[in-house]
Amino acid sequence: MKKTLLAVLLFVVALSRSQAQKITGAGATFPGPIYSKWFTQYSAAHPGVQINYQQIGSGGGIQQVTSGIVDFGASDMPMADPALAASKVKLIHIPTVLGAVVPIFNVPGVSDLRFSPDVLADIYLAKITTWNDPRIAKDNPGVHLPGDRIIIVHRSDGSGTTFIWTDYLSKVSNDWKNGPGSGTAVNWPTGVGGSHNEGVASQVRQFPGSIGYVELIYALQNHINFGAIRNKAGNWVKGSIEGVTDAAATAKIPADYRVSITDAPGPNAYPISSFTYLLIPLHPTDMSKEKVIKDMLNWIITSGESEASSLSYAPLPQALADKVLKSVYALP
Repeated sequence: MKKTLLAVLLFVVALSRSQAQKITGAGATFPGPIYSKWFTQYSAAHPGVQINYQQIGSGGGIQQVTSGIVDFGASDMPMADPALAASKVKLIHIPTVLGAVVPIFNVPGVSDLRFSPDVLADIYLAKITTWNDPRIAKDNPGVHLPGDRIIIVHRSDGSGTTFIWTDYLSKVSNDWKNGPGSGTAVNWPTGVGGSHNEGVASQVRQFPGSIGYVELIYALQNHINFGAIRNKAGNWVKGSIEGVTDAAATAKIPADYRVSITDAPGPNAYPISSFTYLLIPLHPTDMSKEKVIKDMLNWIITSGESEASSLSYAPLPQALADKVLKSVYALP
């Protein structure tokens, strides 16, 4: 009798799993930690739903959602009009949280550094090649800087984190703007590549003399030093929830939410800040999936936002969250 009951129970569990609504998404690693937490919590609270999110980078996420391969995409870079027009699937942008991209470094004997915007750009342009360069020294009085050669680390995959980084560099350096420019992938003047935020963090941790860029949570989780940047107001600021929130405070948010907030004004604004987005198809072919995705977005805005700060992301400002919720309700 016990064996029979166990067999029935296992059959019911297997049947329920086979009938679960499976939602697939792919894209940005920038919000990876918070998305992993959200999707796990949502699935736990909704036993009939399984959300599979692959952190493949914003470029890959855009490619897969515009081709109709996944049910939703994720990107830190707002899609441009031509890309939206060319998509096989009509998409809308739903902002979820804000985050900071920070310059991480591994300089022997140095735990704190400051980077002027032009210095940061010229490091990545290979115009500044050693850590004891006079321009770095000028920003860091009293810091003993070694003569080690600077090892540049950048993303090797199509990346929204790269877009945020290069979008900022393009705003503060004409040489960068007229050279590599901004995008999820650019022609780097020099350096070694790392896959995803984790790969860049790993490379910087491994190589003394290196510098890279990652979303704030990856620097904190990997215990890697990250520097302060002189913002538009002339103040030295490090990546933080407060600095990201201040950067968003003065932003004029358009109706479709596609906006850049790098190099924002404000005395405490962190200059390399950004929204990150879920890319949602307006007319999915599977109506049952459409209902689940709409409910998931509602849960993220009404419940998930409270989890953001625990992973060093800034939640959406309340007024913006209310506006986004109306957009979710308006989904067909």
